[in-house]
Amino acid sequence: MTQPLGPVMLDLEGPKLTAAEKRLLLEPTVGGVILFARNVENGYQVRQLCSDIRRVRADLLLAVDQEGGRVQRIKEGLTRLPAMARIGECYRTTPEEGLLLAKDAGWLLGMEMAACGLDLSFAPVLDVESGLSSVIGDRSFSSDPQHVVQLGSAFIQGLHDAGMAAVGKHFPGHGGVAADSHVALPVDDRPLEVIKQHDLVPFTQLASQLDGVMPAHIIYSAFDTRPAGFSPTWLGMLRESLGFKGCVFSDDLSMAGAHEAGDPKARAQAALAAGCDMLLVCNDRAAALDVMDACQGINTKRPAKLRYSRARPDLDALSALGRWRRTHAKLEALADKPQTSAETE
Repeated sequence: MTQPLGPVMLDLEGPKLTAAEKRLLLEPTVGGVILFARNVENGYQVRQLCSDIRRVRADLLLAVDQEGGRVQRIKEGLTRLPAMARIGECYRTTPEEGLLLAKDAGWLLGMEMAACGLDLSFAPVLDVESGLSSVIGDRSFSSDPQHVVQLGSAFIQGLHDAGMAAVGKHFPGHGGVAADSHVALPVDDRPLEVIKQHDLVPFTQLASQLDGVMPAHIIYSAFDTRPAGFSPTWLGMLRESLGFKGCVFSDDLSMAGAHEAGDPKARAQAALAAGCDMLLVCNDRAAALDVMDACQGINTKRPAKLRYSRARPDLDALSALGRWRRTHAKLEALADKPQTSAETE
């Protein structure tokens, strides 16, 4: 039976747990921990950190942003992952090879994260690149929604092969705005039908394959005046029209795009009321404490279902696997490949 978790996912100060953090992780409102680059020295150290966290609370959900390219927290001792646009370029040239590489990339990512002691990476990015968003850019598989669907599906299959959950982001699509929701509140004024036929396509077609979804801190003014992560209308569509049954993670409630909802407690209450299951609060401990206070007595089973449940692979033994060796070599070669002009169009 799945035991429920508190709805708050916190970050940590550094590469080792402090005494204060150990006390904080025992709070019942805390359900997870997300690691950032400041928490990482190498894969072995991350494995030790995850082990230390689990000694405090064995049930916590441990996550990281390990997409590839410029969003890769754990680098030392692991595969250098290319930006997903490199795999998209391979798909455009040789579709069959691109799909296989996307699947193998998902599998390798899942195996490496599991070996480090983590439960999931917030991947894949299902945003459709439009040439507008610098924060998305080559994090996207493609500017073609159907290419994102095909490659995203293969990547998800690879994660599942490794026993790892897949979390798609940023619903319903971050690629159509220039502003970065980390530092501003973007507004997408396009008609809803345009969004449905473009940005929303990967989420619509992959909702049944995803274990988690992270909505964007973006206002889509033709549909709702609230950012998607605070919108019962958007998250209602995700659940009802798209049939998504997994866990909804808020994007970081400390981001500038989240401030529209008010102070930290108001943001937490708005996100929960909209339909988020787990709330990320990062880089602002005071805000995290306020959110924890607002979440007293609340728990949910959905995040707990995403915990890694297989025997974890040994970090030192991955290189003995032929699939890992082949994929590692291909991905590192792709990571070194210069960006083509087609990818900047």
